[in-house]
Amino acid sequence: MSLSGFASPWWFLLLLAVAAVAAGYVISQRVRRKRTMRFANLELLDKIAPKSQGWIRHLPAVLVVLAMLVLTIALAGPTAEQKVPRNRATVMLVIDVSLSMEATDVAPNRLKAAQQAARSFAQNMTPGVNLGLISFAGTATVLVAPTTDRKGVVNGIDNLKLAQSTATGEGIFAALQSIESFSSIVGGADGPPPARIVLMSDGKQTVPDDLFAPRGAYTAAQAAKQAQVPISSISFGTLHGSVDIEGKPQDVKVDDESLREIASLSGGDFYKAATADELKKVYDDLGEQIGYELKDADASKPWVVVGTLVLMIGAGAALFFGQRLP
Repeated sequence: MSLSGFASPWWFLLLLAVAAVAAGYVISQRVRRKRTMRFANLELLDKIAPKSQGWIRHLPAVLVVLAMLVLTIALAGPTAEQKVPRNRATVMLVIDVSLSMEATDVAPNRLKAAQQAARSFAQNMTPGVNLGLISFAGTATVLVAPTTDRKGVVNGIDNLKLAQSTATGEGIFAALQSIESFSSIVGGADGPPPARIVLMSDGKQTVPDDLFAPRGAYTAAQAAKQAQVPISSISFGTLHGSVDIEGKPQDVKVDDESLREIASLSGGDFYKAATADELKKVYDDLGEQIGYELKDADASKPWVVVGTLVLMIGAGAALFFGQRLP
């Protein structure tokens, strides 16, 4: 048994007292037997003494010692790794609203499916997480600064509007700026809260053409890495999407490669979603990942319950078999 899993392991010193009680009981039984054997007429003793109950007469004492052992473990404060809601974190939801999001390869179209999944993500996010919203096309717009108020984020998602071009880098840089501004206000003694960018896009960056340009997506991802803000990128759509632009159909196939690289450069994770259901599952998984954390939490209650029940059973057994408490 590792003592690292206990909040107050020094309580285990009480095991010495438990061992003393057990030893005392054994010694008392032997002394009692010796006193009984002092009777000279063993034949007469056998006739007048009550019949022995055998090993069962020791059951109450065994249960009491066992209860003491279990309750000592409870006092030592056993801990267990449990999933608990985060009480401080910053998440920027960055959504692509370029014209390619009008493609209907995902019913009813990419934008509406994205809105539905993002809305669920915002509504189900744990209360302690500060959530912000950014939309981007040719430029980026901070629609909602990080906040625990989900109504503003949901309203922002519902009112997303399509626009020309795709400036993925601008969306990431805007998110980093929002996180930095928010962290400078709420940092406190514990430092700024952990932050994450959730980037959802369906296509390749078009402004600027070079992803490694000063305002390009790869440069922004590297800046996110330096700021210790990982990007969870979601590639949404299929290879068969198309939209009508100025009366001409244009292919708008999803660009997995660049979004995977953005996640990699930032130290984050890449997700692929080709349907509305898949997108919702990605958001649900991210909500669990971002909204909760694993911590060593108190796990003494089951030990207290078991110890108390065993003690009560021991007391009941003593009254039933011996008409007295052990």
